[in-house]
Amino acid sequence: QVQLVESGGGLVQPGGSLRLSCTASAYIFSHYTMGWYRQAPGKERELVARITNFGRTDYADAVKGRFTISRDNARGTVYLQMNSLKSEDTAVYYCTATYRSDYWGQGTQVTVSS
Repeated sequence: QVQLVESGGGLVQPGGSLRLSCTASAYIFSHYTMGWYRQAPGKERELVARITNFGRTDYADAVKGRFTISRDNARGTVYLQMNSLKSEDTAVYYCTATYRSDYWGQGTQVTVSS
């Protein structure tokens, strides 16, 4: 089974930056499409960004130009660089991995507040 371990969440001021990391236990990590979802209080979980096994990326309109997803297959890790953070970005962020099945991390809290 694939296990995902997230790190990098925390409290940041508006306009600041934060980088989330997610390390997967998958033996064939390079086969997986990796992604980040988030769920804000009172809102449904939504896709933030994803990156395929060959490097194609997609972003939610709300984060385009501010967030960047990347992956390091040698380390089995996917990253989410978040810049120009807004209060609207406050949410629990979840790492996902998809190949034959879907796998989810436990989530990490990101709070943007002054």
